[in-house]
This record gives sequence, C-alpha cells and structure tokens, in this order.
Amino acid sequence: MLRDLPEKGELVVCTVTKAKGFGAFVELEEYPGKRGFIHIKEVAPGWVKNIRDHVREGQRIVCKVMDIDPSKGYVDLSLKRVNEHQRREKIQQWKNEQKAKKLLEMVGKRVGLTLEECFEKFGYELIKKFGSLYTAFEEAARKEKVLEEEGFSGEWIDVFVEIAKENITVPYVEIKGYVEMTCPLSDGIKHIKKALEMIEGEKDEIRIEVRYISAPLYRIEVKAPDYKSAEKELKARVEKSIEYIKKYGGSAKFMRELK
Repeated sequence: MLRDLPEKGELVVCTVTKAKGFGAFVELEEYPGKRGFIHIKEVAPGWVKNIRDHVREGQRIVCKVMDIDPSKGYVDLSLKRVNEHQRREKIQQWKNEQKAKKLLEMVGKRVGLTLEECFEKFGYELIKKFGSLYTAFEEAARKEKVLEEEGFSGEWIDVFVEIAKENITVPYVEIKGYVEMTCPLSDGIKHIKKALEMIEGEKDEIRIEVRYISAPLYRIEVKAPDYKSAEKELKARVEKSIEYIKKYGGSAKFMRELK
C-alpha cells in the first residue's frame, strides 16, 4: 500500500486553497484528503509583506515537508526551500505518475478490472518493485519481458506491455567519440573496414554507428537507454577494434573530442 502521509524532507506537489494573513493552506496532490500549511516565513526568502505576491488560490506549487503531525494528519511545509530545478523535476515526476494512473486505468478496462482492483492486484507491487508506476510502464516499453523477469504473472501483463509501447516514449541518451585509424598493409583498407565494423552494431537497445569524416578520422555515435551502458559498450567495442587493427600492423587512437 501507498503511504497516507509524506515523510519529513520529501518534496510534494500542492494546490493552494487559501492564502491569507500569516500563511497559506494547501491540498497535497499525491496524498488525497491531506492538507498542509506554509507559514509566511517559509513562503519566500526575506520579509514577505503580502503573501499573495508569492502564492494565490488555485496555484500548483512544490513544497518541502518540514514537519508532520500524524495524529492530526497535518503537514508543515516550506516553499522557499525548493529551488527551480527541484520544482521542475518534481512537477514532471508528478505529471508522469498522473499519466501512469490513466494508463493503468486503460489496462483495467481491457482486462475487466477497476483502477482500484488493478492497484490491489499488481499496481502497488509494481510501484514497490520499480520505484514508481510510470517507471514500470517505461521499463515495459523498453523491454517487454521485464515483468516476467521480475516475477510478475497474469493475463494483464500482455495488455500492460501493449499499452506501455503505445503510450510511452522510451528516453535515450546519445554520446559520441572519434577514432583515428591507419594500416600500412597493401590491403590495409580491408582491415580498417573490418575494424570499424567491429565497432558498429546493435546490442540490448544500444545502437552504435561509425561515420566517415576524412581519412584517417571516423566519428562514432552511440544511442543507448543510459550513459553507463553506452560508455561500457563503446569502450568494449573500441578496444576490440584497436586490438584487431594492431594485429595487422595498423595503429588507432580513440578520442572523446577533436582537438
């Protein structure tokens, strides 16, 4: 099950319901039915003359949880302790989760379950396993067997993967590098071509292409789900390529950037 209240230090998305006098009252979007309060001292740095210069009713904001009273279900919040980067990141995360709930509702309609039943049968477990519902959809879109690999089972899986692929654009990162390669043999071009082919290819959603710039220089372009896997695969392939060309009397040098 999901938590009823946020934790101290957590960033939360709020909607201002009342801004007057010594503070602002808000509703916590991620915790239905829960309210919070921002004291005027926590609205903005420095002295705040009029709280409405900073927040207004109906405004959606991101706050940091300062304190919690579980007995009253009330949360003390700070607006001024959230920077712009944190605000943008949290809002995007919240939007992603809103989208994920709608997608889960679509899954439910196709398999004959309500949204609540989806959460009870596998939704909460997906959140526990992947960290968030949106991440579960994202991983299913990236790798259709990931749910089975994580121990899930049921007729809903095929529908979940199908909806994920239809609605989630899997993020990719791109990196590049350069290789300078020569071979003095009479058939050196053949060996250079072979060495470059050893760099190119696709593996586990990683795609590597080599583009000719001007002899002996070539650009390597890598597209992968994350930087760590991109760097690892690039390093392994380049090392194998350089080892090959040296075996045939050639030389090669890898560069991250051109000087």
